[in-house]
Amino acid sequence: MISAAVTSNTNRILAGDSLITDWQEAGLLFPSVATGVIRTIKQGMIARTLGSLSYRDMDAVDQRLRLILDLES
Repeated sequence: MISAAVTSNTNRILAGDSLITDWQEAGLLFPSVATGVIRTIKQGMIARTLGSLSYRDMDAVDQRLRLILDLES
């Protein structure tokens, strides 16, 4: 599984980070940022699902990651 880190530190948004606009609907407790830090992890390492991003936020994360990974055509 490929995952991106999520943080509630919204004071510093770096290249590749995407502010989650629908954070409450996503099930998050605080305004949050999906960071450009991506990793592969084993499915068994996930204890539970806290929520899920809206299509709007997921699209923003996707676009930002495509930009920093130079995947735009």
